[in-house]
Amino acid sequence: MKIAIASEGRTQEDEVSLRGGRAPFYLVFEDKKLIEVIKNPFAVGGGGAGWGVAKMLADKDIELAVAGRAGPNMEFALKEKNIKFKESKGKVKDNI
Repeated sequence: MKIAIASEGRTQEDEVSLRGGRAPFYLVFEDKKLIEVIKNPFAVGGGGAGWGVAKMLADKDIELAVAGRAGPNMEFALKEKNIKFKESKGKVKDNI
């Protein structure tokens, strides 16, 4: 299973970001191994971050997205892309 965790930094030691669409990074794991660090291009800017992140994650074949929270647009977009969403907090490594 491929999991993307919204993160405040680039490592597993960093905190899960509370901002799903505006998270600075997404750490991608497969079989509990870190395989990619994505600098979120939607972290700053205008509206539509949730839609953009959902498409970005779908393009990476992510099956589960984890963040502190997601706005209603992001939740809808993730469902539309068949990506499950889980709210969580704490360190990234504790959410793998």
